[in-house]
Amino acid sequence: MTRKTQVVAGIILIGVVLLAWRWWPHSRAEADDPTHPAGNAGETTAGVAIVKRRDLGDTLTVSGAFKPFQDIDVHAKVAGYIRKIYVDVGDHVKDGQTLAILEVPELAAQLAGADAAVRAAQEQVHRAQSDLDRAQSTHAASHSAYHRLKQAADTQPGLVAQQEVDDSQAKDLEGEAQVASAEAGLSAARQQLEVAQATQRQYTALSDYTRIAAPFAGVITVRYADTGSLIAAGTSTSTQSMPVVRLAQISVLRLVLQIPESVASQIHVGGSIRVHVQALNRDYEGKVSRFADSLDQQTRTMETELDFQNSDGKLIPGMFCETFFVHDKKENVLTIPIEAVNRNGDEASVLVVDAQNVVTARPVKLGQAGSTHIEVLSGLSEGERVIDGNLGGFSPGQRVLPRVVEAGTASQAGVK
Repeated sequence: MTRKTQVVAGIILIGVVLLAWRWWPHSRAEADDPTHPAGNAGETTAGVAIVKRRDLGDTLTVSGAFKPFQDIDVHAKVAGYIRKIYVDVGDHVKDGQTLAILEVPELAAQLAGADAAVRAAQEQVHRAQSDLDRAQSTHAASHSAYHRLKQAADTQPGLVAQQEVDDSQAKDLEGEAQVASAEAGLSAARQQLEVAQATQRQYTALSDYTRIAAPFAGVITVRYADTGSLIAAGTSTSTQSMPVVRLAQISVLRLVLQIPESVASQIHVGGSIRVHVQALNRDYEGKVSRFADSLDQQTRTMETELDFQNSDGKLIPGMFCETFFVHDKKENVLTIPIEAVNRNGDEASVLVVDAQNVVTARPVKLGQAGSTHIEVLSGLSEGERVIDGNLGGFSPGQRVLPRVVEAGTASQAGVK
């Protein structure tokens, strides 16, 4: 190896040593780390939480599933064969829309007979009315004749024979009786007409039931029958009648929840409940629509219902969801994280970091506890800093490097 090559190799070796000395120890030095908190050597980093005012309350999680607002089997009022069915599964129908038409031949014959009976009764009424008019005319004539004879006999005694006056009076009374009889006949004819008309209305109403209509707007979820199927009357108690279709109203859905006894007294109509639908990964805001106001004796829960408008059809009956009901709610109260509290029997204290970053122990009086925070009744002021978590790693009088953490996050204590 030449001298020139040795010199170059030596220079390279010296450069490598200098680079190694420059970077190797300093890459591990906290003094050169810009992310390392500034402070005196030996100080410990402490996660602190700021004493703040917030709304506090316990959250109850209850699972449930959506169901249609109305869900019914549509039956036929009269027995018959399906002549035509217009809907199938998944069809959306309007209120009053025709679903199916029944063929009931004997009902048509009964309706025709009822119509004929009404016409016959009307003829009887007309005949009875004519008989009454005739009887009234005859009676009016006999009554006038009797009064004239009696007046003449009273004016000039002996002018008219008494026998003639008596015969005229008898005819008058006979005419009156005929009028009464005709009136009774007319009344009976009218009653027969009313009976015939009632029968006619009955068969007409039954004939109208051969058209099966939707009682409300919704969607057909099940179709039980096809064209030609024999359908029994829905009012029959001797046989198990088969429905025609199943209809569900899904424009509005019900969510039925079983609320535990412990919070049942806090349920009221219009109360807000957050609902999370897993299938859609979406939250909805629900309002209490109604509740049983009575506890189930077996489960000790109260049935509570929420209504959800579903005009866009995104919610499907049967979808599973979780509801979050905030109870025992307090607004704008002073709170700290639960992990910041050190309990000793009935007493409680916290570790406060003052303006000089020195730890001091301070007793506090606590109130209602939530899932992550607890109410402070006395001992702290808004804006103060308390150590959040790992309280055993700190002692009063210790100087720390405070770092604000989110509620419930363990502090990175003990790091030198």
